[in-house]
Amino acid sequence: MATRGRPREFDVDEALDRAIELFWRQGYEGTSLTDLTEAMGINRPSLYSAFGSKEGTFKLAVDRYARIDMAYVEDALAEPTAYDTARRYLLENVDAITTPGRPPGCLSIQGGLSSAPQDEGIVRYLEDRRADGAARFAERFAAAIDAGDLPAEEDPVELARYLTTVSAGLAVQAAAGATRDELRRVAQRALTAFPHPA
Repeated sequence: MATRGRPREFDVDEALDRAIELFWRQGYEGTSLTDLTEAMGINRPSLYSAFGSKEGTFKLAVDRYARIDMAYVEDALAEPTAYDTARRYLLENVDAITTPGRPPGCLSIQGGLSSAPQDEGIVRYLEDRRADGAARFAERFAAAIDAGDLPAEEDPVELARYLTTVSAGLAVQAAAGATRDELRRVAQRALTAFPHPA
């Protein structure tokens, strides 16, 4: 009869939450394995066993961050009009990147802003994640064009790129110290360029 392996002595989600906080504050390159194990309260063998590597830990952290901290994206995509989608996304993004008690900005932006050549895989991973997000908005806006909610001459890919570029800029500004009120005004200004009902 096979014996069971020794059970983990830590909560995986709790450890990932600590990793999220660390990667968010220090970026991928600026976070060492020692930083990670100390922040997560585990040793290296436990990290390798549960998460595979520093890169694996980062990817799982970003996945968890997207599911929890960026859940507002799903709500925005479900709004009845394209303008409502854009408005909810930008304004809730501002709230998320200026949440008291959390690092300012966005993990998926700050995590890879500064990277070494050997971290190219992480940079590509984050680029792919952002591209997937933009594609979902483009799909939503294409459906809005088909439904007559957006003018037929609008380009859904361009609109999605505009929206995600604004949100990335907001995150960088938040990390640099811009306040929630300041960023909400920027978001409202950006929305004036998005097609919306008169």
